[in-house]
Amino acid sequence: MKESLAICTIFGEFDSADALLAAARAVRAAGVTQVEAYSPFMVEGLAELLGMKKTRVPLATLTGAILGASGGYGMCWYANVISYPWNIGGRPLNSWPAWIPLTFELAVLGAALCGTITMLAANGLPRLHHPVFDVPGFDRASEDRFFLCVDAADPRFDAILLRRILHDAGALSVIDGPEGKA
Repeated sequence: MKESLAICTIFGEFDSADALLAAARAVRAAGVTQVEAYSPFMVEGLAELLGMKKTRVPLATLTGAILGASGGYGMCWYANVISYPWNIGGRPLNSWPAWIPLTFELAVLGAALCGTITMLAANGLPRLHHPVFDVPGFDRASEDRFFLCVDAADPRFDAILLRRILHDAGALSVIDGPEGKA
C-alpha cells in the first residue's frame, strides 16, 4: 500500500473555505490530480472538485442489515418451528409478528457493525500517526484553517508553479511537506 504523503508535498494554508475552493480549482486547472484537502467542516463542492469517488460503505451497511435481519428471523424461526415447537394458545408455530422487534434490532446491529468496519478499512484506520501531522500548524485544520495538499507523486507536480498558484489563490502560507524536499 502506498504511504500517502511519504514523499515531498506542498501544503497551502487558507483562512476560508472560498479560498480553499479557489486554490483547488487552480491546482486542478494546472492538471494536477493528486490533491487532498483538510477542513474543519464539509465544504460544498470540494469533493467533486478533487475527484473523490463514491465508497462501498452504503452497500456494506445494507448487506449487514440484510444479514442481521435474516439471521434474527432465521434464529427465531428455527427455535420456534424446528427446535422447540410448542403450540401455545392455538397460535401457529411460524408466528412472525412476535419476531419483528428482534429482527429489526439485529438488522440495525448488523448494519452498524458492517458499516463501521467498512468505513474504518476504507480510511486505513486505525492509524496512530500520519506524516501530515508533522506539518507546522496542521492542528488548526480541525479548528479554523483549511489546508490543500499537493502530492509530489503526481506526474504534473511542479513545486515552483504550485507555490505560485497557491500564493495567488490567497494562501496564508505555503509549506513544504514533512520531508522538506520540495
